[in-house]
Amino acid sequence: MNELSKNQSKYSTTLVACLIAVYIIWGSTYLGMKVAAEVLPPFLLSAFRFFVAGMIMFVIGMAKEKEWPSLKQWASAGLVGTLLIGIGNGGVALAVHYMPSGLVALLIAAAPAYFVAQDWAFFSRKRPAAMTLWGILIGFIGLFFIFNPFSSGASYDYPVWPLFVIIFGSICWTLGSLLVQRLPMPRQLTSTAIQMLAGFVFTMVMSMVLERDSWHTVADMTTRTWLALLHLILLGSLVGYTSYSWLTRNAPPRITSTYAYVNPVVALFLGWIVLNETLSLNGLIGSVIVILGVVLMTWKKK
Repeated sequence: MNELSKNQSKYSTTLVACLIAVYIIWGSTYLGMKVAAEVLPPFLLSAFRFFVAGMIMFVIGMAKEKEWPSLKQWASAGLVGTLLIGIGNGGVALAVHYMPSGLVALLIAAAPAYFVAQDWAFFSRKRPAAMTLWGILIGFIGLFFIFNPFSSGASYDYPVWPLFVIIFGSICWTLGSLLVQRLPMPRQLTSTAIQMLAGFVFTMVMSMVLERDSWHTVADMTTRTWLALLHLILLGSLVGYTSYSWLTRNAPPRITSTYAYVNPVVALFLGWIVLNETLSLNGLIGSVIVILGVVLMTWKKK
């Protein structure tokens, strides 16, 4: 019984630590991507970030876990990394290049809706509770309140197409997260490293296809750019993504998806404080509605 209690206590401590890391650190990565993308094209930025972080994590994983993955494990981790990092995170980096970082984070606050919908449709086959469905509806009402294109005199200084990039990327992100517990994955650190390296391959290919004319901007990197990139590598990837990877393997999707509650608020206020992005009344009200929606969506009586 004592051993069981110790294991439960260790699990609870790790769970809370990983959630806090994902909540706060990932909220700040929107700002980091926005700053780094002032100079670097978004896919090249993502490729740099995840190549360095992935290689560091792979060395750590091999040293600590001492287990070479099988071909199936390589393929599974590579697929998850492409969905999560390549498409999901790469899409975010592309979107924040054109849109305020706080608003991008608010759109991603709908991620729990994609978790619930895909888990119901493809995996657990359990119909969501009525409160969950109400939460989904309220969350999308909040997003529509912020981005309503039909409001009189609506005027935005950014294009609309990144919204669809974020939605598609979020769907891929949640699908990859749900697959982690259902595929033969390597051990924790090695799996995280392979996912990062798969994301590097995807974003590097996208950069070669779409951004070759912008590669010269690497020579224009300033101290501000380097600091933002280091923040993304050391905190956003090595700490934040590793924490999220642990959650996808060890926590229910309902718990894992709660990072979307706090990230938008952190990103919105950092964008306002550091980058002087507009913090409108609609943005504040809409963020409250979105967070209320996703809280209701994942609320359980127990």
